[in-house]
Amino acid sequence: MSQDEAWMQRALCLARRGEGMTRPNPPVGAVVVRNGQCVGEGYHRKAGTPHAEVLALRAAGANALGATLYVTLEPCCTQGRTPPCTEAIRAAGIRRVVAAVRDPNPAHCGRGFRVLRKAGMETVCGICAEAARDLLMPFTSRVTRSRPWVILKLGATLDGRIADRTGASRWITSPASRRLVQELRRSADAILVGSETVRTDNPSLFPRPPRGRRPWRVIVDGRGRIPSTAAVLSDGRAEETLFAVSAACPERTRNRYRRCGAHVVQPAGSARQVHLAGLMRHLQSLGLLCVLCEGGGELAGALLRARLVDELVWFVSPMLLGGDARPSVGGTGWRLPAGPRLTKLKWKSAGVDLVVRARLR
Repeated sequence: MSQDEAWMQRALCLARRGEGMTRPNPPVGAVVVRNGQCVGEGYHRKAGTPHAEVLALRAAGANALGATLYVTLEPCCTQGRTPPCTEAIRAAGIRRVVAAVRDPNPAHCGRGFRVLRKAGMETVCGICAEAARDLLMPFTSRVTRSRPWVILKLGATLDGRIADRTGASRWITSPASRRLVQELRRSADAILVGSETVRTDNPSLFPRPPRGRRPWRVIVDGRGRIPSTAAVLSDGRAEETLFAVSAACPERTRNRYRRCGAHVVQPAGSARQVHLAGLMRHLQSLGLLCVLCEGGGELAGALLRARLVDELVWFVSPMLLGGDARPSVGGTGWRLPAGPRLTKLKWKSAGVDLVVRARLR
């Protein structure tokens, strides 16, 4: 591994600390290196606060003069809620800027590098690019497709069941798997479930421990079936909950949700069922980058059929339920040639479980 790669790995590690906290901005990490030593580092913590480069330069102080700046994303050169990072880099006297990837926003791509080169700095791009692109996928999805990146998480038996015939699912997966689920929740901007999951499991959906994260809770509840006693309405944090309803949801039910403090939206295109593509556009308008869907099976199947799933995280438990136990992917299914195909498969163990992570083609 080269020195550039080693320092970029450190910048990526810093950037990941900001996942689930920076919306609508991307998570970014930066490291200032002089004479082979780290003299400053930082990561973007929240929209409206200083960017990673500025925090790293502040930490470096006078040691930034003549140093190299490693950053996971091309520095910005436009005035937004904070001043352009390129100006701070120029003022600090940085000699060389190494970035993992260019800005995926077509309106900004390459502009930061041009500003830096014009100021006399050497620029390098493409170090640890694949890891940086993976980290930035939610932001890239928002700025290029106008919808969040959608991860479908399912905990299933080896024969693909997420609950027994009575609906009981606690616990199919191991404690180690459940800890990994909390990590996924902390990296997401919203946790998405169907109304049956809320009615059956009564989950809080918040990450435990939160570690600064406050994801939205989004309930697909076409007909308005959630009681006021449900945790998502009665735990004192209903203002962080959004109900996506259809025309079949009575107005009195919508008003009951609102009186509890929750938000209610009927996405554009919704008729007797919630229009999921319209829901994703609405979530994008809220600045959300990454949505983690935790089921159930009917919602998982609907998202897959609508081609709205980007990534799959499947926790496979070494047990069987069989028969009429509930399937992980509901609906009518696909004929063999039309079934969704997966790519970039990765797997690891979590206790006794197998965790499979893949992209949808």
